[in-house]
Amino acid sequence: MSGKRKNLEFGNDDSKKMKTNGHWSNGLLSAMEDPELIVQSNPKIVVIQDKFPKAEFHYLIIPREDIHSLNAVNKSHLELLKYMHNVGERLTQEPRHQSRAFKMGYHAEASMTRLHLHVISDDMNSPCLKTKKHWNSFTTHFFLDSKEVCENLEKYGKVKLLSSEYCKKMMDTPLKCHKCDYIPKTMPDLKKHILKHLKQ
Repeated sequence: MSGKRKNLEFGNDDSKKMKTNGHWSNGLLSAMEDPELIVQSNPKIVVIQDKFPKAEFHYLIIPREDIHSLNAVNKSHLELLKYMHNVGERLTQEPRHQSRAFKMGYHAEASMTRLHLHVISDDMNSPCLKTKKHWNSFTTHFFLDSKEVCENLEKYGKVKLLSSEYCKKMMDTPLKCHKCDYIPKTMPDLKKHILKHLKQ
């Protein structure tokens, strides 16, 4: 990866800073064409770094096919989603990532236009991770595991999504460390605590 390339992400509250292509929610469509963001690309997908990463490594895998979100996914997209998952797995196995564990998944309610798969290291260590909403979007059931999404699609022909009420419940979940039973009072407390896990 180029040394000039910035550590970048789109999504959540920070995505309001991207207002290209009209509404900020269309920012991914512009990002797919930006060589400063692109990690790899081919006729099927584009992989970009997230502009506001919520961990030390945070990527988005975006299909070139115009699929708005998981709501629009059907069984004809199964091979594409499996392919995106496999691209993510290969990405996590690259030498620069060997010191980190990763998870891959989709937000139950995505804020950005165009389906995108998050590939994120589980350190959750980033200055861009600022709010409970940021934290809970990756550490609760709001984050839908990529493999389970593919299995769900293969079995039912569609992705069984969470209700809006349940999504709100997940976003309102009290803060808790994702690696132990520590319950912080504030985000700064949590961010200080997770540094202990990085040293282990």
